[in-house]
Amino acid sequence: MLTYPDLDPIALAIGPLKVHWYGLMYLVGFAVAWTLGRWRGSRPGSGWTGEMVDDLIFYCVIGTIAGGRLGYMFFYGFDQILANPLNLLKVWEGGMSFHGGLIGVLLAILYFARRQRIRFFQVADFLAPLVPPGLLAGRLGNFINGELWGHRTDAPWGMRLPCDEFPGQCLDQARDALWSPPVHASQLYEAALEGLALFFILWFFSRKPRPMMAVSGLFLLGYGTFRFMVEFVRLPDAHIGYLAFDWLTMGQLLTLPMILAGALLLALAYRPQTSTGRPPAH
Repeated sequence: MLTYPDLDPIALAIGPLKVHWYGLMYLVGFAVAWTLGRWRGSRPGSGWTGEMVDDLIFYCVIGTIAGGRLGYMFFYGFDQILANPLNLLKVWEGGMSFHGGLIGVLLAILYFARRQRIRFFQVADFLAPLVPPGLLAGRLGNFINGELWGHRTDAPWGMRLPCDEFPGQCLDQARDALWSPPVHASQLYEAALEGLALFFILWFFSRKPRPMMAVSGLFLLGYGTFRFMVEFVRLPDAHIGYLAFDWLTMGQLLTLPMILAGALLLALAYRPQTSTGRPPAH
């Protein structure tokens, strides 16, 4: 069995100012996306300039943070808003929804595409392979924060948690127990699937010219499938629980439309093209 390392969620403290690893992980994700976007934009025939990449990443940063926080608070923590509306601003404490961030990014893409007078999916297909490294960084931030754990497991890679830091995982243990029963480190599963695996799939898929919407569709289908799978071993939010069937979680409910939309975009991208300039063959 593995044991949770002694990780301090605060990377740097200067007087009352505290810099959290969770926030730094977002900076890493945005920096990697900008670097990869600059590289892809510099390739001959890409149709992108460095300034366009800079603007796109800037708008997406705003969309990710605003949408991710609002999405989490409305999907998972609406009671916290009612208790104190200022909880919306406490991004450093964690609590960012991918689905809310996705909505924010889609709005950013729409705004950017209109300003540049190019098609929405030209932007979305360019951006999709740049997103998974940010998902990887974000899930590592969840791990450092010690949140989003999974169910208990007897698997050899199960992770024991210190009871003094995670008392909720040790409620049925003896009072003097030092470690919890092993649980799934579901944050690391998502980091490996949504981050690493999805990045390599999209990066190599998009190296060759693809029909418009294909890269975006593969991103939605890939992320949705990976997230849906991990939700089976990830504990649902305690104040929400399972929505139905003793297994359906809010994450799965929000992910299903992504899977369907991804499959639809791929089908549309690769639909047979009919010629209207010739008479039908007999």
